Amino acid sequence: DEWETPDWIFEQYCSEFDLNIDVCANKDNAKLPIYYTKEDDGLAQDWGGWHVWCNPPYSEVAKWVAKAFYETKKDNTVVVMLLPSRTDTRYFHNYIYNRSEIRFVKGRIKFNYTKKDAPFPSMIVIFRGANV
Repeated sequence: DEWETPDWIFEQYCSEFDLNIDVCANKDNAKLPIYYTKEDDGLAQDWGGWHVWCNPPYSEVAKWVAKAFYETKKDNTVVVMLLPSRTDTRYFHNYIYNRSEIRFVKGRIKFNYTKKDAPFPSMIVIFRGANV
């Protein structure tokens, strides 16, 4: 649940989308100076107006995807998420498919500080707000 996003992935999307907050981090894996920790509860925070990076805990991915979908209904909000590519899930069909931009990651990601590749494919999902 707390695997750190590989720098090469984050850097690509940070510059493209001018990301300014990491909503699901801790002091050791935060990708941006402004971030929410588990104690801050990013799910309870208002993301309106931010350009958000989110690599959520995969045990609760459906909650985070739903949150991103609804938060980007607010003006000028963008959410970029690193997610497991699980296209058979309800959350994928309810919130992602035909409702966001999907970029599939080629190959398997090796998360920072792990020795093996992830046992699943990954995707980047981009939700864009009403006036972006």
